[in-house]
Amino acid sequence: MNRFVTRSVIRFAAILILMIGAALPVRAELNIQDVTSPGGIKAWLVEEHSIPFVTLEIRFKGGTSLDLPGKRGATYMMSGLLEEGAGNLDAAAFSRTREELAADFAFSARADTVKISAKFLRENQPAALELLRKAIEAPRFDQVAIDRVRAQVISIIAADKKDPNEIASATFDRLAYGNHPYATPSTGTTASIDKLTRADLVTAYKNAMAKDRLYVSAVGDVTPKELGVMLDELLGGLPDKGSPMPPHAKITLTGGVTLVDLPTPQSVALFGHKGIKRDDPEFFAAFVMNQIFGAGGFTSRLTKEVREKRGLTYGVYTYLASYDLAELYMGSVASANDRIAQAIDVIKAEWAKMAKGGATAEELDAAKKFLTGAYPLRFDGNGRIASILVNMQLDDLPRSYIKTRNDKVNAVTLADVAKVAKRLLKPENLRIVVVGQPEGMENIN
Repeated sequence: MNRFVTRSVIRFAAILILMIGAALPVRAELNIQDVTSPGGIKAWLVEEHSIPFVTLEIRFKGGTSLDLPGKRGATYMMSGLLEEGAGNLDAAAFSRTREELAADFAFSARADTVKISAKFLRENQPAALELLRKAIEAPRFDQVAIDRVRAQVISIIAADKKDPNEIASATFDRLAYGNHPYATPSTGTTASIDKLTRADLVTAYKNAMAKDRLYVSAVGDVTPKELGVMLDELLGGLPDKGSPMPPHAKITLTGGVTLVDLPTPQSVALFGHKGIKRDDPEFFAAFVMNQIFGAGGFTSRLTKEVREKRGLTYGVYTYLASYDLAELYMGSVASANDRIAQAIDVIKAEWAKMAKGGATAEELDAAKKFLTGAYPLRFDGNGRIASILVNMQLDDLPRSYIKTRNDKVNAVTLADVAKVAKRLLKPENLRIVVVGQPEGMENIN
């Protein structure tokens, strides 16, 4: 290792330690600035000049949902190739240069977004940005890299086929989303990945990486003017438009039970039905209701009834699954094969009980205290803050949301919880997917 690498890496590590040790106390009064570059690229910025470090979070809306028919897995695989050589650098040279700069880049693709995260020292900013620009604007898609990443993706697919949680998720999605891209795993199948050509990956890149679906946040040692220049240098060369977004998914779930045989000592169950949109006027009531019902850990009703009172599981939870193009209300539980049926019966009974009776004043008070108290703790470092800011943009939330979010939680009343529980919770519509060898259960379609 040459002296430059040693100095940069040690300095990068030292600053990371400082960032952790000096993780700013909750910044409820974050000064979020709206920045527009000379070229028209928008971003949100929080300046933090105490540490010579910059964090960027970049999202391209659409994600793996943009895969073309017959090309499932192309966007997922493409995202893994962005750092496997770019511009005049092959994969090895790209990796070596990044290490020399002590820069941290991460590339991934999910159902709704292509995600890019970057952290770099202020002193290395010009070179780090140029390296990142090459990855974003000029990926090479060398055949040797394609073959390597293809093998990695196929390995992931093979592992997922043995994982009960992944099997449950894939089965549930297939039942929930019909012909929508959400219905199949973002990774694709072994067959679809095997058939992808370099041209397919280039097409996936062009479809996904465009300025009309771009969202950016920055936190750290950078001013608005400097960020504007950075944005144009980094992203200005991208095309203005990508491929059209897919339509909103039509939820095709019906009530019933789907069993997937897997020789394991315990079964995993995933259950759910249609949910609620993030911009629905009753979303916060649903959010608080969910905390009371299944998201509140040891204080939630489901944990008390399924785990503490009956000892049927080590963990049960529910969550609001709000994607860009679909909304579900879901939950999960794992239990021994001879007890999973009882666990599910208790969950269904509690589902109906909450739908009919709502919450108690004590439950509501505890949920509000937890949700409002825990929220500031999310802002515990520049990376977390940058992620929150870019996700707020994706959800079309205003910059003031950080200041008003807890007020919205506290405004929820018992009547609000009862109303949304009655509207949202439909035990008769629950589709339950069980992976394992559950005793006393059968398929119900």
